[in-house]
Amino acid sequence: MQFSTKAEYGLRAVIVLAKTYPKLKSITEISREEKISAKYLEQIFGVLRRNKIVNSYKGKNGGYTLAKNPSKLSVVDIVEALEGSLAPMKCQRPKCINAKCPSKKVWVKLGKEIKKTLKNIKIDSL
Repeated sequence: MQFSTKAEYGLRAVIVLAKTYPKLKSITEISREEKISAKYLEQIFGVLRRNKIVNSYKGKNGGYTLAKNPSKLSVVDIVEALEGSLAPMKCQRPKCINAKCPSKKVWVKLGKEIKKTLKNIKIDSL
């Protein structure tokens, strides 16, 4: 299983916001700090905003802040918002074409462990 740059960059950006929480940071500031394209960050922040991970404020002194205290956010919140389901195989999803497949147990267990691990990592600990 491999996560996209969207998850990587999104997590890095959220960690930047966590370090200055509850202060606002602009995409330009985060872009410079993390050396990530501002245009790409705008797309990522759109998804994070729709998933209630960040709040945005317009205007001269606008920017982004976390929607919750960093101690209440876990890595799984960010990764699932940006990547969708963490199921490593299609057989974990509701539309499995072979529900009786014996290997399904492996993929279900793996998916649960990945989610559990990411859920236990709080943003404020990074």
